[in-house]
Amino acid sequence: MGKILKDLWILTSTGVVLYSRVIDEKINPQLFGALMSALNSFAEKLSDGGISNFELSNLRFVVVRRREFLFIGSTANKTKEKKTLEELKVISDKFFEVYPQDTILDWNSDISLFADFGTHIKKSLEKAPEDNLKEAFW
Repeated sequence: MGKILKDLWILTSTGVVLYSRVIDEKINPQLFGALMSALNSFAEKLSDGGISNFELSNLRFVVVRRREFLFIGSTANKTKEKKTLEELKVISDKFFEVYPQDTILDWNSDISLFADFGTHIKKSLEKAPEDNLKEAFW
């Protein structure tokens, strides 16, 4: 698979963002996490399962809930939702492989524990524009 996700957020069911890779610096990861957690809680009250996806003018946000965590990825609208879901499932499998249940249970709320997760999923994320510029010069 690979390189279909523009942005990625991994958050707890309470809205704490454990990991994010966001290309647009205007988006504050923690505020986005709080908003998504609130939207998901609201959606769960209205229907079983919570929110699964939503679209903006040129982006689709897809949500996968696994083990009390939300994995949220943004893609271009033209990307098939099924491909995005499959990629988020691969990412969530990798997350639980890198951070097994005992690590999560012993977690002391310091999100820096998850800071290096991006190194494990490079194949899943589109390159940021500045990465292309760096490659051109190095």
